[in-house]
Amino acid sequence: MTDAEALRRPGGRSARVRDAVHRAVLETVIELGVAKVGIPEVSRRAGVRDSSIYRRWGTRENLLVDALLAASEHSLRVPDTGSLHGDLSAFAGALIDYLNTPLGDGLARTLAAIPDSEDTRSARDEFWASRLQTLLPMLTRAIERGELPPDVDGRTLIELVIAPIHFRHLLTRERPDHALASRLAATAIRAVQTDPEIAARN
Repeated sequence: MTDAEALRRPGGRSARVRDAVHRAVLETVIELGVAKVGIPEVSRRAGVRDSSIYRRWGTRENLLVDALLAASEHSLRVPDTGSLHGDLSAFAGALIDYLNTPLGDGLARTLAAIPDSEDTRSARDEFWASRLQTLLPMLTRAIERGELPPDVDGRTLIELVIAPIHFRHLLTRERPDHALASRLAATAIRAVQTDPEIAARN
């Protein structure tokens, strides 16, 4: 999903204020960068009073996390290429592309720098739990094809793929490419193998 598509995502009637504020946050991130997001600017764009934003989100940081996590949930789709290596490579490649957008980069930098609080911790934990749940069918298909052992640690497998991408993006400031995505997928698959016969096929 592109940044523009994320902005057009519709919401229910009960979520109109949240959606308007989220759109304002995303517009500001895309146009000005995450550092320029402030509640007065979001209030102006959304047509929502400052007091309503503070009452619902409390702080600028909570608002940023909520808006950016919500947008990212719809930005990384689960591939189905017919093989685990293909699926993981495609997912890693999509993550690399997303981190190179204003929204993806803003989310990564916000989560890395934001002070921990009960609200942000809860939002972050809920997001990652949801992402893992979304990716489980990809792993289930791999188990059914005999590419993974039934007792595979799915979270560890996903972390082995995505952690180096975030490391390069945030810390070493390198620009990962899709060749790296393929290498990470192959390395992660080998790392979680427990059956020598399965490992020999990957």
